[in-house]
Amino acid sequence: MRQASGTRDQGSEPTKRKVQPLRTAGAGPKGAAARAIAASEPVSPKVRPGKTKKPLAPERVAAILDALARTYPGVVCALNHKSAWELTVATILSAQCTDVRVNLVTPALFKAFPTPRAMAAASLPQLEELIRTTGFYRNKAKSIQGAARAVVEEFGNKVPQTMDELLRLPGVARKTANVVLGSWFAIAVGVVVDTHVLRLSRRLELTKETTPEKVERDLMKILPQNRWIAFSHELIHHGRQVCIARKPRCADCTLETLCNSSDKTWSSH
Repeated sequence: MRQASGTRDQGSEPTKRKVQPLRTAGAGPKGAAARAIAASEPVSPKVRPGKTKKPLAPERVAAILDALARTYPGVVCALNHKSAWELTVATILSAQCTDVRVNLVTPALFKAFPTPRAMAAASLPQLEELIRTTGFYRNKAKSIQGAARAVVEEFGNKVPQTMDELLRLPGVARKTANVVLGSWFAIAVGVVVDTHVLRLSRRLELTKETTPEKVERDLMKILPQNRWIAFSHELIHHGRQVCIARKPRCADCTLETLCNSSDKTWSSH
């Protein structure tokens, strides 16, 4: 789960360009038939309006949530874990790293050091070697060991269940705390904002902000609290599978009719 960073503004006005008529060849349709087909073709994204008149209208937000829920029913956190502690460690390791890579690393890590007490007693070189491929492994090793020691010494060997307490663990920022609270404890305190959630929230015009903290505040204002947890999982899956950053698969997108992003690769409206 990569950390969110600034993204370019998707809401700029597109350059208007005259749509060329459909070209036909051989035995294809001609004349009126060709014009009829051309009229039914999706409009080029470059000649489509790039903004929604009322992007935060309750009915539009509800339609987005409904489409996501139908597309990704029962979606769960992509980080493999069997306990609140394992999820905490996996989320710390996911900073600037893919969930796929983290899932490849954590089985050996948790086999070697299955509990917070065991990880607290490990040597940094041991931890570094096991998590090396996740990047920034020296800092991450210090963080997960520091978090392990805090869990053992301050919280009775149990991962705390409040935002304030989780933020006292080394390596745990608000995103990690939201992941643990939402995915393990089912406590909706906030909205997880990683790179996918930030990018797609801007793309769907649910926010104009560029930092995770401000995007989260905007989302908490417009989303019902009982959807905060699932919404993040749904957008993360959607961003990986369909709304890919470099080339979104708009023709396959269940949100396409609700999206007016200026760089769509296909449009029905």
